[in-house]
Amino acid sequence: MAGPLRRADRWAATVGTVSDVIEVRGLRVLGVIGVCPEERVRAQPFEVDLDIHLDLKAAGRSDDLADTVDYGAVVAAAEAVVGRESHLLLERVAHRLSEVVLGHDPRIEAVRVTIRKLRPPLPHDVATTAVTITRRRPA
Repeated sequence: MAGPLRRADRWAATVGTVSDVIEVRGLRVLGVIGVCPEERVRAQPFEVDLDIHLDLKAAGRSDDLADTVDYGAVVAAAEAVVGRESHLLLERVAHRLSEVVLGHDPRIEAVRVTIRKLRPPLPHDVATTAVTITRRRPA
């Protein structure tokens, strides 16, 4: 039956042939990110989601951590980017996160990163602001 592509199918179309994904949802980290003066002097809460695309066939067959990406190590690296680096723009932090994730393991083919500012300094009733990017490993 033809119809709209499911979210996972749309995502797979953007990253290539592999549609296996390790998902990390809701990593919360305090960081210094923002342009406003008050954002530069005090850490604020951020939330990170990662979709890590790689072929998980070997790990599915072997049940061996060596055949996949250790998402605990990826989470620790992502936490360090948000918690230890200081940047002005969410766009820059999303880019840095993509660099770190893609650099973590050569088996990672692509990553989708979302970073949310949980308390944006806006004079409006906004729950969060966010940036989402998708990056592929260079050919």
